[in-house]
Amino acid sequence: MKIKYANFICSSPTVNLCPEPTKPEYAFIGRSNVGKSSLINFLCGHKKLAKVSGTPGKTQLLNHFEINNKWYIVDLPGYGYAKVSKTQRSKWEKMIRNYLVKRENLQCVFLLIDGRIPPQKIDLEFANWLGEMQIPFVFIFTKLDKRQRKKWKTNIQAFEKEMLKHWEEMPQQLFSSSSDETGKEEILEFIDQINQQYFAK
Repeated sequence: MKIKYANFICSSPTVNLCPEPTKPEYAFIGRSNVGKSSLINFLCGHKKLAKVSGTPGKTQLLNHFEINNKWYIVDLPGYGYAKVSKTQRSKWEKMIRNYLVKRENLQCVFLLIDGRIPPQKIDLEFANWLGEMQIPFVFIFTKLDKRQRKKWKTNIQAFEKEMLKHWEEMPQQLFSSSSDETGKEEILEFIDQINQQYFAK
């Protein structure tokens, strides 16, 4: 699948204000500064579609992008950003969880994990919560620079080991590097397969 058209639609403070749930939707989430916006721009071939910031916590709303006039990408706020008040952090978490549980056209959550660092407790906890809520998700390990292959392979193996303490098998994994321009075809092919099933109903 090729993305020929990508357009920002709206930013919503609650799930009730999101666009009508008439098209399949794919949400991207992960720890703050994991590279969500960079990955979305990379997938869409548009450097400035999603706002990229060196400051964690920049994304604060549910941001919808319409793709090929047929489906949505949703850029969700990052979790785990400590440099905001507990009240603000609690507000974000409630908004995110309400969206993930209630959004009826959500087909899959892409849970982004920074492959450059060892397993983080907050990522493991969020993955377990998605599993408990029976929300379909796959991992995308990001920032997999070829020059650091040995390091990130070790980190991913350690992450799998931690996951398998609670899971019978590892959820599906995809891999990407915006800098190396890898993973785009695999991620879009995964989305295309789900879209075909959605539109065949």
